[in-house]
Amino acid sequence: MPINVLIVDDQTVSRQLFETIIASSDRYRLAASIETARVADAWCARGGVDLVLMDVVMSDGSNGLDSAARIKQSYPGIKIVIVTSLPDALFLKRAREIGVDSFWYKEVQAVPMLEVMDRTMAGEHIFPDAAPVTELGLAKSTDLTEREQEVLRLLAEGLTDREIADAACLSVTTVRYHIGNLISKTGLSSRTELAVGAVLSGITTPGIK
Repeated sequence: MPINVLIVDDQTVSRQLFETIIASSDRYRLAASIETARVADAWCARGGVDLVLMDVVMSDGSNGLDSAARIKQSYPGIKIVIVTSLPDALFLKRAREIGVDSFWYKEVQAVPMLEVMDRTMAGEHIFPDAAPVTELGLAKSTDLTEREQEVLRLLAEGLTDREIADAACLSVTTVRYHIGNLISKTGLSSRTELAVGAVLSGITTPGIK
């Protein structure tokens, strides 16, 4: 029996790529190709879906990680491969916590997608060791500590120093210390440049928790 695949990706080029991969293999059959994560679990509820290729950030504001969590809770037998072009390290961490089966970066294709699909269906879990390295001003993402990345993420959400402190269980003084370090490491001139640069670089993605 063929393996039925649901594609969930708001990018036309990506959907077409995955559709071509599925069409090239006798083992897989396209169940549906949709551009929003809002209805992915509803498609799974219909039955006949064995594997989901799920992007994270959709243009309609839906979140592939949240959808994957719902699917795994209701239909644990369905395999899920998270696919993304964004280097936000939180995606990789949360995907593991949710219990998705594999994770694939569109821009860093260490393992071909068809191989990821085959190995995932065979029971393997294919995950990269770390998120791709990206740059923020003069710094690389690997130059930032976990705490600095956490503060940067909250800063990019538009939070005040007090709100960041409350969310991260830090003092306001410590928050300002980390922001100062971030400005020093990146060479950027202000907290606004930090916030905007973090989003544009893909180090953090507002709305994803």
